[in-house]
Amino acid sequence: MKICVLVKEVPDAAVEKRMDSNTMRLDRSGEKNLNPFDTHAIEAAMQIKEGLSDGTVDEVVAVTMGPESSVRALHKAVSLGADRSVQLTDDSLAGSDVCASGYALGQVLKRESPDLVLLGQQSDDGECYTMGAVVADHLQMPSLTQVIQIEVSDNKLRCERQAEYGYDTVEVELPAVISVGDAINEPRYPSLKAIMGAKKKPLDAKATGDVGIDGGMVGESGSKTSVLALNPPPAKEAGEIIEDEDTNETVEKIVAWLDERKLI
Repeated sequence: MKICVLVKEVPDAAVEKRMDSNTMRLDRSGEKNLNPFDTHAIEAAMQIKEGLSDGTVDEVVAVTMGPESSVRALHKAVSLGADRSVQLTDDSLAGSDVCASGYALGQVLKRESPDLVLLGQQSDDGECYTMGAVVADHLQMPSLTQVIQIEVSDNKLRCERQAEYGYDTVEVELPAVISVGDAINEPRYPSLKAIMGAKKKPLDAKATGDVGIDGGMVGESGSKTSVLALNPPPAKEAGEIIEDEDTNETVEKIVAWLDERKLI
């Protein structure tokens, strides 16, 4: 069995998110890191590999699409346990929306022929929950989202997923694309040895032409959506401070304030 894990380079959580008014895209000039939601997908892959001690899982492959700097996200993924990595990087991919990105990643994955594709439930920058479904559509594989438990047996997955009201238990045949929720596990910390050895593990850099990507289906021209305008969020109104000079009167004011806004 081969497991591919989709990972993404995103602005570091400590960096203030800014939009570039010229390109209408997220400003990615600051410090970047591996998407934290994808660390749960890597951990899920490792737990499946370690749980099937008979060697059923041949390898775990980290796959990303991004600029040249995204290699650092792959190094982090490898330090967390992936056996090797694949980087799709090409200037023509810049400005791709989720549909174009899903198509491009699907072309890479077709060359890998994975039995299972794992990814985090969302990205920390675009907050997009739909990448797994888009990739699955291009691969013609079944897809599940918000999965918080995975059991593998007889070429099938038995998954528990978070639903709007409670949980669903779903059985799906492999190959499949699974988006895992952050409640599925607690990602491990990479060892110093793993961090130092990450750069020595195989990394396969691909351009669009290497994986048969149609240039007209990626980038801004190949995207199905576009940003027309950027508007800053409305400024927050100043809060009301109620001094506690008389407790009964203070309580009455608070209750009246909540009642006026239909909060009680």
